[in-house]
Amino acid sequence: MDIELVNNVLQAAVRTGTPLLLVALGETVAEKSGVLNLGQEGMLLVGAVMGFIVTLTTGSLMLGFMAAMLAGVLMSMLFGVLVLKLNANQYATGLALTIFGTGLSAFIGAGYVGQPVTGLEPIAIPLLSDIPIVGSALFNQDLMVYLSFVATAVLFWFFKSTRGGLIVKAVGESPDSANAIGLPVLPTRYLAVAFGGAMAGVAGGYLSLAYTPLWAENMSAGRGWIALALVVFASWRIERVMLGAYLFGLASILHLVAQGLGFSFSPNLLAMLPYVATILVLVMLSSNPARNKLYAPVSLGQPFFKST
Repeated sequence: MDIELVNNVLQAAVRTGTPLLLVALGETVAEKSGVLNLGQEGMLLVGAVMGFIVTLTTGSLMLGFMAAMLAGVLMSMLFGVLVLKLNANQYATGLALTIFGTGLSAFIGAGYVGQPVTGLEPIAIPLLSDIPIVGSALFNQDLMVYLSFVATAVLFWFFKSTRGGLIVKAVGESPDSANAIGLPVLPTRYLAVAFGGAMAGVAGGYLSLAYTPLWAENMSAGRGWIALALVVFASWRIERVMLGAYLFGLASILHLVAQGLGFSFSPNLLAMLPYVATILVLVMLSSNPARNKLYAPVSLGQPFFKST
């Protein structure tokens, strides 16, 4: 492969991995607080359809992304009330949220299928975009890709160097101990869940307003589930989440690369690569449960009953 092709592949991998990165960052924060939300796919789809409808109606991409974020937050708060206030099972509630979001997005978006909007355009950063190999991939992207870089850096700093990050991790490790020393366990978890919903909504908006600027039913194509596996694959570490997202993004476009190079493999088989990679990652992780216990928040998925 020549240098130009490598540049194009890496640029597409980063762009394809961006919605995975956004969802996975939000889910990482939620899980670090001890809450496992399996409803990422549903929140992503609702964010995608609401962002698309608002942009198509108003002509404003900014309003569209804000609507997508708000939709994700509202969906996450529905989940939050059920699991944090009513102590519903987190696994079952998350699955129900995905089913609900999938159906709701299909119903709301039924009249908007196939209608295009003008999406985000790449913004080349002078000099940096000319760096060989990585310049185009990192510095010739749209605004949301750049914001995902910023979000990753801010969250890395948040968990490494701030009291707020320590509180989130303390709540996720031992909510009873955190409550005993006066830390706000439930408010912290609500905020973490809301942040996860906001990021899922923005990721959905990115799919319908930038990646493929149109609405199609089930356009997330399982990215919410891949993001959930990605969080575990990254061992709940922000920097590894970013790397994993781009690796999965690369796997998602390999079938296009192979076709461009003239390989005669079935495109349908090659399109399965990201899902096959997800299964392989889960199999590898399950083969070493001690590793998962070492890095996973101790109270992940467990309800918290506040003593009076």
